[in-house]
Amino acid sequence: MGAHHHHGHSHSHGGSQPSLLLPLLLIAGFAVVEAIGGWWTGSLALLSDAGHMVSDAFALGLAWLGSWIARKPATRKHNFGLVRAEVIVALVNALLMLAVIVGIVYEAVQRIADPQPVQGAEVMLIAFIGMLVNILVAWILHSGHSSLNSRAALLHVLGDLLGSVVAIIAGAVIYFTGWMPIDPILSIFISVLILVSTLRLLGEVLHVLMEGVPLHLDAQAVEHAMTVSDKVRGVHHLHIWSLSSEKTALSAHVVLENMHDWHEVLNNLSHMLHERFNIEHVTLQPEVGTAHSDANANCWLTSNTEHVHDHSHECDGHHDDHDHEHHHDHSHAHDHHAH
Repeated sequence: MGAHHHHGHSHSHGGSQPSLLLPLLLIAGFAVVEAIGGWWTGSLALLSDAGHMVSDAFALGLAWLGSWIARKPATRKHNFGLVRAEVIVALVNALLMLAVIVGIVYEAVQRIADPQPVQGAEVMLIAFIGMLVNILVAWILHSGHSSLNSRAALLHVLGDLLGSVVAIIAGAVIYFTGWMPIDPILSIFISVLILVSTLRLLGEVLHVLMEGVPLHLDAQAVEHAMTVSDKVRGVHHLHIWSLSSEKTALSAHVVLENMHDWHEVLNNLSHMLHERFNIEHVTLQPEVGTAHSDANANCWLTSNTEHVHDHSHECDGHHDDHDHEHHHDHSHAHDHHAH
């Protein structure tokens, strides 16, 4: 039987990343100021905040690098492009923040055992300026897209913003009461808060890297939506995964009542998947038949999840022509949207 190939390609790209140059310069510049201030005042809270800001600057630099790499076009070697780069960068950022947290907690424990003198008034002033800088940077980043990469950088900045608030509180307590242990105690408190958010981000990054179904999508809901039409008998071998935090891909076999309906079904499914589920990269294979070979039903990739209309796929690529008619029509539908 002849094979028919229908290829329709279009790509939907999100808008560009928010400009990271200004946040990078602001964070890096004030990190130096705060580090000097922390050393001068003897405040661990300020030094912790400066450490956060150094990691912020590194995170923003990596975020810019990741977004730049992700915009590179697809090549023969990387036919999905390099959009996964932003996920790798988010992973590096999360691991970096874990290292910063460990360092802060270790130093805080040492300070609790052996309190050091701290200049409360100067701590409050420097921390207040740092808070304003971080509010500005957080606003710039928040106004951009919510990719894992941007969120990872924003997480660093929000952690530093909370660090500035803690430093202000620590400075105030020391200035008005002279109780020095408040400085390391509050440093540990803010580290725990940052740890919770960092572990959550790390879990999401690993989910993407493990090709999990995007957390905002329900695979069964997508499957049901694809089989609403009376021209579609069933869907099997449905796979949904994230190319990056903003780009989702789907592949599936679509069982039709009549192969002549394929072009209409393809266009309708592609449009529905983009508009309803924001799935941009769709690859669908049409099939016509009443049954698939039981000998080939246990495909290792989907044997635990396949359940649609008693249709299964031949893992080894061979089939009995007397059992069903199988058209190898691989159709790729990507919705066009302006930048």
